[in-house]
This record gives sequence, C-alpha cells and structure tokens, in this order.
Amino acid sequence: MAPMATHPLTVGFDLDMTLIDSRPGIHAAYLALSAETGVRIDADLAVTRLGPPLELELAHWFPDEQIQEMGDRYREIYPTYAIEPTLALPGAREAVAAVQGLGGRAIVVTAKHEPNAKLHLAHLGIAPDEVIGWLWAEAKAEALREHGASVYVGDHTGDVRGAHTAEALAVAVPTGPCDAAELREAGADVILDDLTAFPDWLRGYSRNQPEPAGTSWNQPGPAGISRN
Repeated sequence: MAPMATHPLTVGFDLDMTLIDSRPGIHAAYLALSAETGVRIDADLAVTRLGPPLELELAHWFPDEQIQEMGDRYREIYPTYAIEPTLALPGAREAVAAVQGLGGRAIVVTAKHEPNAKLHLAHLGIAPDEVIGWLWAEAKAEALREHGASVYVGDHTGDVRGAHTAEALAVAVPTGPCDAAELREAGADVILDDLTAFPDWLRGYSRNQPEPAGTSWNQPGPAGISRN
C-alpha cells in the first residue's frame, strides 16, 4: 500500500453542537416523524442529548423492530425540516478557516448521516476539506487516523474518547449536552469556552509543533492559549 500523504496539520471537528446548533432543525424533524407515525416523541427532551447515533434516540420511542425503518424515514425527511432552521455556532466558520489559513486541512467527522451533514455545511457556508459521517465515539478514530488528524474538536465525552483512541489531542467545547466538568472528567486535553477561542488556541498550538520536512507554516503573531 502506498504511504499516506502527510500534511502539516489536520484538525477534525464534530458537527452537531460543535460547529452547528442543529437543535431547532432536529426538533422539527422529530415532530414531523411523530406526526407522520402517530407515535409520541418528546422532541424537547431528544435535543438535549444529541451526539450518539440516531438509533439510540429512536429506541426511546419505537420498538426494536421498527427502529431501522424509522431511522431511514427520519433521514429521508430530515432535509425538508432540519436544514433551514439550523445555525452555525459562534466561531464555527472561523475555526475551520483558521486551520486552512495555517496551510492545514479541516475535516468533519460526525455520527450524522453523511449526506445530511454535507447539506448543513453547504447551507451555512462552512467549507471543510472532507466530511466523514456515520462514526460515533471510538469509531471516529477510524477517520481521524486515516486522515492523519492530530487534533479533534468536539462537545461530547464520546468525542474525547474518539480523539484519544486515535491518539489525537482532545479539544472540547461545552456547547452541547456535556458541561466542562464532564468533559474534563472524560479526559479532555483542552477545554475552550466555545469555538471563538479556537483560532488563538490553534496558533499557539501550531507554534509548538515540529515542522514536517518539505512544508512551511504560516504562523501569525502571538496569541493566547486557553487551557484547563
């Protein structure tokens, strides 16, 4: 097998509640599925525990034999209800751009259905270099390793586990269902209040990394680092 191409920096990002606030859209999609099936889904509750695969949430509302069918239907109606209401979280575009501005690659690794993840990013004008879907927690390490990511940014304890499984630095933001204490307890290496702090942190991080042979870094001036 040919050796994998290396890059001066590859950073992975989670999607839901890291780059985007998908709660309004997911809420609408659950209500639509509930109306269509006649099965009560507490959408208010469901959006407080985003992160794990869809099937785990559907298991709270449907019997086992219907989960696959309901998951397929949810993903089918998702673009109609969930794309338009979803917002970019503060600093999301700038975080992705900061990686690319240093000559690096920004990838999104998410448990979400990959085509719907791409729809969200295109709608919001966030342009990572790659989008890889259908991976949760430790399984995210598959994509992180494949793309040579040294950093993974997420909002969930599952994201911390995925980063560490890939031997990547786990950068956490408490913008989702897990607060800073939970993320710290899970072993997050760095905790930022939100992604608005990420570009400054990244510049500091990049200055401390060895420069791969044959590459050059674009390193702006001094910037603060937020660590816990």
